[in-house]
Amino acid sequence: MLRIANRPFEDIRAGDSACLVHEAGQPLADRLGEIAREIDPAHIDPALAADAGFRGVAAFTALPGLMIDLLIAAELPGPGAEILGSRLDRTGQVAAGDRLTAKLVVRTLGADRRLTLDATVVAADGRLVATGSAEVRAAEARVDRPFVVTPQATVAAEAAAPENRPVYRRLLAATADLPPIATAVVHPVDANSIEGALDAAAAGLIQPILIGPEAKIRAAAEAAGRSLSGIRIVDQPHSHAAAERAVALVREGEAAAIMKGALHTDEVMAAAVDKVTGLRTGRRMSHVFALDVPAYPKPLFVTDAAINIYPDLAAKRDIVQNAIDLVRALGTDRPKVAILSAVETVYPAIASTLEAAALCKMADRGQITGGLLDGPLAFDNAVSKAAAKAKGIVSEVAGDADILVTPDLEAGNMVAKQLIHLAGAEAAGLVLGARVPIMLTSRADGPAARLASAALAQIFVHRGARP
Repeated sequence: MLRIANRPFEDIRAGDSACLVHEAGQPLADRLGEIAREIDPAHIDPALAADAGFRGVAAFTALPGLMIDLLIAAELPGPGAEILGSRLDRTGQVAAGDRLTAKLVVRTLGADRRLTLDATVVAADGRLVATGSAEVRAAEARVDRPFVVTPQATVAAEAAAPENRPVYRRLLAATADLPPIATAVVHPVDANSIEGALDAAAAGLIQPILIGPEAKIRAAAEAAGRSLSGIRIVDQPHSHAAAERAVALVREGEAAAIMKGALHTDEVMAAAVDKVTGLRTGRRMSHVFALDVPAYPKPLFVTDAAINIYPDLAAKRDIVQNAIDLVRALGTDRPKVAILSAVETVYPAIASTLEAAALCKMADRGQITGGLLDGPLAFDNAVSKAAAKAKGIVSEVAGDADILVTPDLEAGNMVAKQLIHLAGAEAAGLVLGARVPIMLTSRADGPAARLASAALAQIFVHRGARP
């Protein structure tokens, strides 16, 4: 269930931030107003929101301010806050299809729970659309309640959109003080991959280096209506060459991450795992899905669902360590790791239960560090306290896992995709264990998944452990 939660004054620090990414469009403008009124009616001008003439150009003109209002009302400081004064100067025009990033940053904290917030709204091509500030009095009491959505299906759908989810917004907010990372974007020759790279650049997550056939890259950008002004392009004849050149740029120190474009995963990974020219380290490479699951109270990480088909115990040790390192970089000091199997007891006929027990003992002996491991655990025991209690499982991990380690790629892929397609989870992900993080977004992934993957990579580059 989606929840509405605020940030009481005592939990706020100078430099805290919140972000909201949306594509300009009339239905979006209307729904944003309805959602914001649902969260906190006092912060939305009812005359504007109810105006039957709020259409067309007027909607686009109002959208930056509406996005800032929504951020204040929903997240920073959130429900219960009082806006004492605000100013937003529009410095650019908004057109249909513009993807806008609204951001609030806490500048100062004062007496009587007062905050000064700096506000900006930036288009995906880097244009500053609006800038200003707001003086706000934060709530004294903590608010944490279910999100009560108005009946219209369209409003509910917008409220559940990834960019409106707290986990997604907190992830982007965590990048506010980090410089962008130079990223080799491999073969971005379609609209999704070129837009993903440029959106991540506009959000301050990456500095893209576009690698592939230059004519195709420029054609993709033109078809998407996006400018490549100021973007470095490294011309390569085809996808294989692009993947090899991306890896070479990393080895030469020119790129700190790799982003997959419009090519198969195995092309990127073949270049990365090459024993002579690749990006191998002393650690096995593995993939970590980062999932925002509406029914789960925190981010859920699933590994490995994309790289290692039937990993042995040594590979699983690295798979677990890679996931722990990522979650620790995101701010969880001691992630809770559930080693999954079909049952919660060691049963010699099921090899994964033996490996789960061995991994837990390896953690006891310091061969895996930084996390709290338990296993074997069945899926329900890993994510449901009620299920764990019914089975009599006494564990700090059971029912509260941060990381789910699956027995093999088949199981991991099924778990992740069931959560995505049946539980409404939004997914991002990284390959770790290489010299740099690799973003293996699917060609079918939307902009939210691509931005979230770029945010994960940026955070890991600046704060993550190195294998």
